[in-house]
Amino acid sequence: MTAKTLQDLLGDGVEGRGVLVRSDLNVPLDDNGEITDPGRIIASVPTINALVEAGAKVVVTAHLGRPKGEPDPKFSLAPVAAKLAELLGRNVQLAGDVVGYDALSRSEGLTDGDVLLLENVRFDARETSKDDAERGKLAAALVELVGEDGAFVSDGFGVVHRKQASVYDVAKLLPHYAGTLVAAEVDVLAKLTETSERPYAVVLGGSKVSDKLAVIEALAPKVDTLVIGGGMCFTFLAAQGLSVGASLLQDEMIETCKGLLERYADVIHLPYDIVVADKFAADAESKVVPANEIPEGWLGLDIGPESVDRFTALLTEAKTVFWNGPMGVFEFEKFAAGTRGVAEAIVTATGKGAFTVVGGGDSAAAVRALGLPEDGFSHISTGGGASLEYLEGKELPGIAVLED
Repeated sequence: MTAKTLQDLLGDGVEGRGVLVRSDLNVPLDDNGEITDPGRIIASVPTINALVEAGAKVVVTAHLGRPKGEPDPKFSLAPVAAKLAELLGRNVQLAGDVVGYDALSRSEGLTDGDVLLLENVRFDARETSKDDAERGKLAAALVELVGEDGAFVSDGFGVVHRKQASVYDVAKLLPHYAGTLVAAEVDVLAKLTETSERPYAVVLGGSKVSDKLAVIEALAPKVDTLVIGGGMCFTFLAAQGLSVGASLLQDEMIETCKGLLERYADVIHLPYDIVVADKFAADAESKVVPANEIPEGWLGLDIGPESVDRFTALLTEAKTVFWNGPMGVFEFEKFAAGTRGVAEAIVTATGKGAFTVVGGGDSAAAVRALGLPEDGFSHISTGGGASLEYLEGKELPGIAVLED
């Protein structure tokens, strides 16, 4: 990428300067408010730590969940602040607001090497406003927290596809730099689109075809193998004229899937067998059936063992692999084998020298939840939606604004 990077900022000198960092700390929480996967917090540490060690006064802004533009205790960044402090090995203050009195007073009291985490930026409705002027007002208030000689570091790759105040508008007001994480993510995705070694295999899962349609259209002409699993595979099976029982189905996408199957018959690979269940539950009765024999009233919750074997044969011979989306409901142990099997095939490909990328979101969560080795993949992205939009060829506002 052509943007200035964190290394450029450190070279200019940051000791005693305020630096606003946009991180992606949007981690999953359980019903007790405990973090279940700290991957994104861990990924944010190198940039923040580098600034701390260089003597910057670091102000971090981030979001969690989807609050409706106002404070909501269940989306507080308090558990994130505690985990970030643990990982950094230093105190992390948490402001009681986004850009209000507490945030301002705490920012004014920062000394070199201090870290202040602002409360959930989406507690302020201006963050996601479609009104440029409203977003601009919040951006100006964020800039006030680091002062006129401050700088902005964009390190939240998971949000760079959003034109939001803390992602896009602040970069218009401060000297701006790509953080370590954002620079690395863009470099990896550029490699997937520009210099991918063949055979090139893509694995797509998740629930809806509509969510992945643009990336299928963009990648199918460029790859050798496109494996489709997860809930979205049932719309493709229906497009082949098969009955899918009570499985997840997007009726309005069936004709689109027919067209894709006709155009890319030699590239698209669908499951051969399915693990079906009598209900959507961890303790459901289950059985393996051929993909063309899903019983009425039963729903598919994972790909079957024959599918895993056939997909493994394709993936282990690939030189480049991109994976986005689980093969089944991996959160239920009974329906995790498909995702595990495909992931293990990708790990094998990595071991044979392939360049392998996990495209964030549920896939990254699955790697950790299933206890798979993170170093078994060349790169695990922190941004599912951003990764897909980049591969679709869309301009990412949070990247474009850094390159001016």
